Amino acid sequence: MQKHPDLTSSVHDAGGRMTRQRRVVLEALASVTSHPTAAELYDLVRQRLPGISPGTVYRNLKVLKDLGYVQELDFGADASRFDANVASHYHVRCDCCARVEDIPMQPTVGIEDAQPALTGWQITGHRVEFHGLCPECKAQQAQSHQQEGE
Repeated sequence: MQKHPDLTSSVHDAGGRMTRQRRVVLEALASVTSHPTAAELYDLVRQRLPGISPGTVYRNLKVLKDLGYVQELDFGADASRFDANVASHYHVRCDCCARVEDIPMQPTVGIEDAQPALTGWQITGHRVEFHGLCPECKAQQAQSHQQEGE
């Protein structure tokens, strides 16, 4: 989660209000490393605010994303996932179960600076996504192959 000395003031400065629901959504997202979907985050938030609606969670995610406190990870056909870590970092996604995790490596520095001369584009950022099988799916696949061979 982006560290800010006064999140409420920052939200107010951007023209919003720091409601209890907004704070709980952000705190719930920051409390996990699983990169939940909005529906999964809704389930987490309901543990603290049982009466909250899915729409309230979705709207607050959008506001927090627009303010730069949340990162949305869009993997195409799968539901978007959300991350309270807005610092530049890379992710890995399982092709089998769609689990998403952070990759413990430093992002490539300066890569945006090299591209305009090659492409003519004005580069504003980059995102690298790795994909493969998570340890659990890899083990299940190996076990399935072993059982087929018996």
